[in-house]
Amino acid sequence: MTARLFLSGIHAHGHHGARPGEKDERQPFVVDLDLEVDAETDDIDATADYRLLVDAVREIVEASSFDLIESIARTIAERMVAFDHVTRATVVVHKPNAARRLGIDGAAAAATVDAT
Repeated sequence: MTARLFLSGIHAHGHHGARPGEKDERQPFVVDLDLEVDAETDDIDATADYRLLVDAVREIVEASSFDLIESIARTIAERMVAFDHVTRATVVVHKPNAARRLGIDGAAAAATVDAT
């Protein structure tokens, strides 16, 4: 059976941005995961480990540096499908500070990756 797993509001700080000075200081990012998982039984080992997923997201945001939030989303999605039981990952990366600078409620990018 395939199930959908949603983990939302994963907060992390990183050095990302294409504009001059954006990478100078860490800024907040929020990541939402929409994962398709194989969940054949009602056993905890039959699904992806939430803690490992969240740790991987934070590691990518905090230890890497990208110009585009689209690239962050793709990289996280690629990492998510490497986990056991995850067959597809859609990742949304929100950049709250970009939204404030533009005077809008949100700036985000999404990427979807299927396991190979």
